[in-house]
Amino acid sequence: MNTTHVRHCSLEEGSTLAQFLTLPYSLNDEVSDDIEAHRRRPEWMWVAEIDGLVVARLAWWSNPGDDAPGLLDILDVRDARDPTHLDAARRMLRTAITQVVPPEDRPPDYLRFVPPDWRADDDARVETEALMAVVAGTGARLFVERRRLEWRVGTQIPPRSGRLRFRAPHDDAEIVGLMTEATAGSLDAYTRLDLETMSAAEAAREHFDGELAAQVSPRSHWRVAIDHDGDPVGFVTPGHNYYHPVIGYVAVLPRYRGQGYIDDLLNEGVAVLAATGVDHIRAATDLGNTPMGDAFDRNGWMEFERSMNMTWRAPTDRS
Repeated sequence: MNTTHVRHCSLEEGSTLAQFLTLPYSLNDEVSDDIEAHRRRPEWMWVAEIDGLVVARLAWWSNPGDDAPGLLDILDVRDARDPTHLDAARRMLRTAITQVVPPEDRPPDYLRFVPPDWRADDDARVETEALMAVVAGTGARLFVERRRLEWRVGTQIPPRSGRLRFRAPHDDAEIVGLMTEATAGSLDAYTRLDLETMSAAEAAREHFDGELAAQVSPRSHWRVAIDHDGDPVGFVTPGHNYYHPVIGYVAVLPRYRGQGYIDDLLNEGVAVLAATGVDHIRAATDLGNTPMGDAFDRNGWMEFERSMNMTWRAPTDRS
């Protein structure tokens, strides 16, 4: 009879991390550095074993210094077609949530990276749907599918159109203020969800503190776009997260949308980072945000991956 054992990792056991890494995933190369940088903790990393073989695993991630995990971004099974492995994954996830997430708190969102054509690839489809079903079994739901995109060195950067000039922001308050304005009419799923429970200013501040403030590159790289009347049109925040050069945020203010300014802003962000010698830049946008996705496509960005984002937040009753 197969015996399933669920436990969190202990780095004092020399083979534990090696066992955790026996299941393949695109984030495996980052795990050791994440542990060293305190973005992952052993008590947030769990495995399920059947007769000593790791058949499922999970791990949460956070910004360094955070007391609680901010994202469930690793969840794998050895064989997504094996019911015993899926049962072990379900047991592991329920146990880990009980041990890691306080009962009064909502679990952090789940994110899974998948190939862009995952629905057409039978193995990728089976694995993705199986893992999403495991997470859904604990009360989560699919919230949004996102495109992950990459600019690569050698891609032509169009010259400035001359319609706008660019400067560094005066301070953080200016960026937060522009972010507040940009929430109006936003097609971003998380922004729209935030606006159901908080003001535009609160949503902007939360996004700034949770993501942009964590960029490890200088904020002097950020740019505000100014029109010929001296008024701000939008902004872009090229920088570096813990892993890659990124376009962290790019937005056109509502009254200037529909005039193609998004291309000016996006290409300015690329030019700033390219001038520092990077060989690639990453960004992401919701699959349903067609205007933003089209801007990336027009300007030579390649879609290299998708992310499936699931949440335990209850849907809003629109009846």
